[in-house]
Amino acid sequence: MSEAQITVNGQPRPLAGVPVHTNALDLLRGLGLTGAKEGCAEGECGACAVLLARPDGAGTRWTPVNACLVPAAALDGQEVVTAEGLGSPGHLHPVQAELAVRGGSQCGYCTPGFVCSMAAEYYRTDRAAPAGPAAGPDPEHGPNGFDLHAIGGNLCRCTGYRPIRDAAWALGEPAPGDPLAERQSAPAPAPVATRLDGFARPADLAEALSLLAEHSDATVVAGSTDWGVEANLRGRRASYVVAVDRVPELRALSTDGPGGAVEIGAALTLSEVERGLGDAVPLLAQVWPQFASRLIRNSATVGGNLATASPIGDLAPTLLALEARLVLASADGDREVPLAEFFTGYRTTVLRPGELVRSVRVPRPLAGLTTFRKVAKRRYDDISSVAVAAAVDVVDGTVVRARIGLGGVAATPLRARRTEAVLEGRAWSAETVAAAATVLAAEGTPIDDQRASAAYRSAMLGNALRAWWEEVAR
Repeated sequence: MSEAQITVNGQPRPLAGVPVHTNALDLLRGLGLTGAKEGCAEGECGACAVLLARPDGAGTRWTPVNACLVPAAALDGQEVVTAEGLGSPGHLHPVQAELAVRGGSQCGYCTPGFVCSMAAEYYRTDRAAPAGPAAGPDPEHGPNGFDLHAIGGNLCRCTGYRPIRDAAWALGEPAPGDPLAERQSAPAPAPVATRLDGFARPADLAEALSLLAEHSDATVVAGSTDWGVEANLRGRRASYVVAVDRVPELRALSTDGPGGAVEIGAALTLSEVERGLGDAVPLLAQVWPQFASRLIRNSATVGGNLATASPIGDLAPTLLALEARLVLASADGDREVPLAEFFTGYRTTVLRPGELVRSVRVPRPLAGLTTFRKVAKRRYDDISSVAVAAAVDVVDGTVVRARIGLGGVAATPLRARRTEAVLEGRAWSAETVAAAATVLAAEGTPIDDQRASAAYRSAMLGNALRAWWEEVAR
């Protein structure tokens, strides 16, 4: 096994001796690359954003991630580009130049993070300008096709967003000979098996399960968007870390799995699933834009989001409405568990010692009517106060099947089974929905906290169903 190292701005840097709890941001700043900053230490501000070379078919996609959350050891064998690697004071990168010309930076604290997120969109190969004037103005996509959601995870507290948006929308195409654009035509770095003091990245599933058997107290990480926060803000330390983000058996994606199910590998990032599925599962397609920010979705994985068992995660209610099942892998083989039976209590699940989430199976056929409703203080990049996902089949005006998943109203994500029972067998009508909304408002055991009161949460449950009906009726 070769010596662990990371390539930063084209230069190899050794990882030997780096403590397992050191994140990529601290490693980079220790190398003198101080453009990336720590603003929030939990992946909300984007001041720490850097670019990673990630696979994109046979080529490479420059992908922005929050360096404050990624363990430095997890970057073994990978390529990183920081704002310093994009340009210099004498030779600004086009993104840096546009920000400077259009007044997109004042104190400058957040600017390197914006630069990296904007550069990733600048190099996106499927970025295209709108079809033409007939399409009308698009508040989220500029005339150059730049998607403002690309910088939705970057916060600025002094410049204001208009000049930053103007800089993004003024960008052209990468010039011939641009080294980062040319790099995209070559394959991304292949996964490497890693062994460092207190850290391991297994080469395959068998090795991962062997490591978990050997280290019964190991912490399993993938995107580290949950564990990274624990390490940064609460000082949590792991005795041993097993990173499963590159395990090939956990990264399959198929729309024709067993029984015709959609099969989603647990180690796939949410962005990878979003691109891979497209509109194949419409309910999931509604979730992605509302799930955190693109910076987070570029790291967070499907399996990690479910295994942490957060009662306010957006993915669990959606998959509950889709009647998803989890494939759990252990040294004894695989077993399949309905997601509705996976959560056993606050942050606890049926996972046994040495067991991993291998994949998620969404059965087909999919419901004809679906919706995802998220109530939060911000429209994007925020934690849910309440999340409601519903999937309903209507035949000849009658509800023949209803599945509703809820988040934020109990110690675990849960199915609204009483509400489902009220809907099934009745006419799909305003009267039926009104009756179901009353029952839905009483589902769960909501609490008062800093995000919302219990009464507000209950009210929002019923309102979500009524609002959906109004949209369908229109």
